[in-house]
Amino acid sequence: MSYYQGLIAETIEFTGHNGDKGEAYYARPSRAGKFPGVVLIMHMPGWDEWIIETTRKLAHHGFATIAPHLYFREGSGPPDDVGARVRAAGGVADDQVVGDAKGAAAYLRAQPNANGKVAVMGFCSGGRHAYLIACKAPEFDALVDCWGGNVVVDDPKLLNAKRPVAPIEFTANIKCPIIGLFGNDDENPNRDHVNRTEAELKRLGKNYEFHRYDGAGHAFFNYSRGPAYRAEQAADGWKKVFAFLNKNLSA
Repeated sequence: MSYYQGLIAETIEFTGHNGDKGEAYYARPSRAGKFPGVVLIMHMPGWDEWIIETTRKLAHHGFATIAPHLYFREGSGPPDDVGARVRAAGGVADDQVVGDAKGAAAYLRAQPNANGKVAVMGFCSGGRHAYLIACKAPEFDALVDCWGGNVVVDDPKLLNAKRPVAPIEFTANIKCPIIGLFGNDDENPNRDHVNRTEAELKRLGKNYEFHRYDGAGHAFFNYSRGPAYRAEQAADGWKKVFAFLNKNLSA
């Protein structure tokens, strides 16, 4: 058997929040078998090429992965343009994101190749969303938070009708194991925010592991971000993520 297995990737329709029908990118191994799932929450720039490539990367490593297009209600167009429109409108509502993630997880579990276990993973604003989703949706079996900003909120002006409560306030509801990856040079979340999140997880007795990287700032996994990318730290981070997912999503 070849070491490099094939995969199948395509854009599919899924049922999201309030029964809305939207697009998602779905990739899974092509070989026979039952596979764990990952709902990949896109970052603030949107449903862009890097998120699509990351979906395929996870599938290559044995995880049936779906990346829902969280901006699908805002119309079509290049990811940068759609993302700009959404940001100008104040982003997407937390409850809507949670509903879309739950719908994406249901899609994964309904597939004949599913082993029934599903993680939620996100980067940047998607890391915040993934943390919130794990708080609000107990059906997820693992959480991967990659530098999620605004989990801790110091400025009340950052809270609004779409984001009424800081995710840290819901931490007690998390039932699944957690891995967090952070750059020590990041400004959001900064070191204090990461420390306070970790202190809350520790206080509540949650099953978590945090990994912090010197010489890395925001988006250090993302090679499309040029100077932000840190090859050595990203390679180590991915190694830890895959070990965590394999440990917690086995059937």
